[in-house]
Amino acid sequence: MKLTDSVLRSFRVARVFSENSDKINSFDFSPNGDAVISSSDDDSIVLYDCQEGKPKRTLYSKKYGVDLIRYTHAANTAVYSSNKIDDTIRYLSLQDNKYIRYFPGHSKRVIALSMSPVDDTFISGSLDQTIRLWDLRCPNCQGLTHLQGKPVCSFDPEGLIIAAGVNSEVVKLYDLRSLGKGPFATFKMQYDQTCECTGLKFSNDGKFILISTNGSFIHLIDAFKGVVMHTFGGYANSKAVTLEASFTPDSQFIMIGSEDGKIHVWNGESGIKVAVLDGKHTGPITCLQFNPKFMTFASACSSMAFWLPTIDD
Repeated sequence: MKLTDSVLRSFRVARVFSENSDKINSFDFSPNGDAVISSSDDDSIVLYDCQEGKPKRTLYSKKYGVDLIRYTHAANTAVYSSNKIDDTIRYLSLQDNKYIRYFPGHSKRVIALSMSPVDDTFISGSLDQTIRLWDLRCPNCQGLTHLQGKPVCSFDPEGLIIAAGVNSEVVKLYDLRSLGKGPFATFKMQYDQTCECTGLKFSNDGKFILISTNGSFIHLIDAFKGVVMHTFGGYANSKAVTLEASFTPDSQFIMIGSEDGKIHVWNGESGIKVAVLDGKHTGPITCLQFNPKFMTFASACSSMAFWLPTIDD
């Protein structure tokens, strides 16, 4: 089944899960699309089975809190940052709920975490104005770069390039093998003092970078030239909430939730809005991602919703 405007417009909430008592602050699909893992401000980690459409297990990180959780490539393991006590990143075995390794180094809260698409390395960006490169097999930082501001960062689909958005001012591209040597490209963004850059993602084809802000618009830029292709707006975000924007797996569409529980979808090429979907979320949709393998996506406020299309195109 191919994603088209009409298929996107046909998506409806198939299941809603109320496992959490507080905001879901991040979630991640497993690489094979079979599972979703979520982290919440209530210190819980919930695992969902996408095939059966139900929660499988809940784990807790009461002492350190849990934020920005990401699957690794191995089944049943994840890394996550903390939002209490310290800023160490933790590597957790989901099977026996035990820590495999700790990654200390950041001195302030981690605001970006991205797993390499190809191997066991991952990167983190922190309010301490650094981006660090890590390897799951070793607790020591493998690479470090200092920036002038808050960095959000992400890997490209090949796992060779790191993109970093700093404040709302610039996007810098780094070669993974020489992170400390500085960026090989810097794109100046149109600076807007009303909001800041809160997230950055590459499209699966590597051609575009999606920049999320805590304002009421997001930018799509050309990954090679840094030119802004489209700016998407018209969704509600009056309280400067961090809302996650995402590409569909075919890189064709861009979607974001809003504070009024609706999801807005645009065609990336034309820049035209193709759908507004009502998820009946009670709070802002802070997390939103499409399943990498199956025709479904998930959205979250303090509850988690799984969506399915209602037509075959």
